[in-house]
Amino acid sequence: MVAAVFHSPPEATAGAPAHSGAIKNIAASAISTSARGPKDLKDTPRGPLLSRAFWLAVLPPLCGFALLLGVWALVSAGTGASIPGPAATWQQARELFVDPFYRNGPNDQGVGWNVLASLERVAVGFGLAAAVGIPAGFAIGRFTFLSRMFGPLISLLRPVSPLAWLPIGLLVFKGANPAAIWTIFICSIWPMVINTATGVQRVPQDYMNVARVLNLSEWKIATRILFPAVLPYMLTGVRLAVSTAWLVIVAAEMLTGGVGIGFWVWDEWNNLNVAHILIAIFIIGVVGYALESALVRIASAFTFEETRA
Repeated sequence: MVAAVFHSPPEATAGAPAHSGAIKNIAASAISTSARGPKDLKDTPRGPLLSRAFWLAVLPPLCGFALLLGVWALVSAGTGASIPGPAATWQQARELFVDPFYRNGPNDQGVGWNVLASLERVAVGFGLAAAVGIPAGFAIGRFTFLSRMFGPLISLLRPVSPLAWLPIGLLVFKGANPAAIWTIFICSIWPMVINTATGVQRVPQDYMNVARVLNLSEWKIATRILFPAVLPYMLTGVRLAVSTAWLVIVAAEMLTGGVGIGFWVWDEWNNLNVAHILIAIFIIGVVGYALESALVRIASAFTFEETRA
């Protein structure tokens, strides 16, 4: 339509006014622009301004941190600086992280060693819980008798506070470190058992019918059918278990003593060093967030697209 409007007959071209060439250039430009698809238009640079999606992703977290710092500063000012403000805490953190792995004796170690000691306890307790809880979840979800047998026991023991198991660990193992590992074990096992059993019970019956027709062994059913289908549920249980374990180890170390981030918090409280307690809170949060994010990425990599939402 644009070409039909601006094309003149041959006889009229000779006598056309001088500005007809400019009109033809405008028409050609319009035709060229209309021929370019929306993809080409998107490729056109929009200037140096950042996109709206970028600001929507960055601005809300910045506002949240700014609100936290503002409330923190107000609380510090309202308590007469008995709770150190952000600036004073930052100065203490800079001094603390100059050498986080120093050692001046068993009771005087850098914060890095305390974090590593806590992570080591979490790794051992969580590993033992995974070694027991995941196979138990498969068995409970696979066999109705075991589900009815252990279901009431799990419902009874799961709501018990993890720290209630700490005295039992001290009594049985006669040591603070194994008692803390025992507490991690008992609080980590329930999410893995429950989520794994739920995943097994939700496997489509058609899969099991095919396995029965093919006369597959129980091992092949577990490895070829159940494991791929249950993996997203199992990883969700693992993620919940790690989060719970990291929460519990801090409280357990406060009670048992020794080396660890929880013991360090309690020791700094005895020294009335509130700035170090605030720094420990942020360290605990950062480490917990890192563990959670790593497991979420692993779970996303092994989860089918239709189940991610």
